Amino acid sequence: MPGLVTGELTGELVQGGRSNLTYIVGDGTRQWVVRRPPLGHVLATAHDMGREHRMLSALAGTAVPVPKVELLCQDDEVLGAPFYVMEYVPGAVYRSPEQSEALTEHQRQELSYQLMDVLADLHAIDPASVGLAEFGRPEGFLERQVRRWTKQLKASHSREVEGIDALSQQLAASVPSGGPVGIVHGDYRLDNVIVGDDQQIKAVLDWEMATIGDPLTDLGLLAVYWEGFSGLDNNPIAKGVGPEYGFPSAEQLFARYAERSPLDLSDLNWYLAFGYFKIAVILEGIHFRFIQNQTVGEGFEHVGGLVAPLVAQGLATLKEA
Repeated sequence: MPGLVTGELTGELVQGGRSNLTYIVGDGTRQWVVRRPPLGHVLATAHDMGREHRMLSALAGTAVPVPKVELLCQDDEVLGAPFYVMEYVPGAVYRSPEQSEALTEHQRQELSYQLMDVLADLHAIDPASVGLAEFGRPEGFLERQVRRWTKQLKASHSREVEGIDALSQQLAASVPSGGPVGIVHGDYRLDNVIVGDDQQIKAVLDWEMATIGDPLTDLGLLAVYWEGFSGLDNNPIAKGVGPEYGFPSAEQLFARYAERSPLDLSDLNWYLAFGYFKIAVILEGIHFRFIQNQTVGEGFEHVGGLVAPLVAQGLATLKEA
């Protein structure tokens, strides 16, 4: 980073992530964050550093808080994979019950509603106004999403998972038509934002799956992270959020979102079911990399056991739709 570094660089791996590897790097005076893909098995179209870098650059100066990006390197010879560097944003990432317990009931409610306000603000941005008109293909977006995640599932196949093929097929056969178009984060949840000491969201992180398409996929996915893991044993993915930890319910989050967004939520059960499918496929990919000794992190040995229960909930939710 010419002109930025003034001393010897040191770095450490940030624990808690389940996908791209994140490091905090410093020179004794300043700190930055470096993001790169996971080691080993990497699915096609996933872990795209250029995608994250472009989205962060486009959203700078909008109502959505994002870190400032410093540089993008696509040369594999430097670190063994593409990577980008962004500013270090101080604050807390809430991903554990212990962290949640430190919040008052009022703080949990306000943070939850702020999370929805930021999401609604993101979905309200005209992609063309921030140079993202050609970033995605919104026509046929949901159909392609179901196909894409079905393809990702096949790329990580190492075992049979009951019901997952049926969920894929039923989602494909019942895609809502004429959905809205906007910027989609792709993995929006509480532990992908940085919260400052003043309890304000300072940065939205992890844009590797961002695109232009139906923004309600973000809402469905968030709800699954919020309540879909409730009661599942050995869950290292979504702890410390949802009603069981004193946060508002998913229904309350939807109501808050509806206050700020004009989007029609009548087909939300489909989006919830798709959220279950998408997370199940992501976790199956993590399980695949774990059994191949190609990923690092605490709790990965339990990830594979979460896939079938999520699939079952997805099927049940789709039946309700």
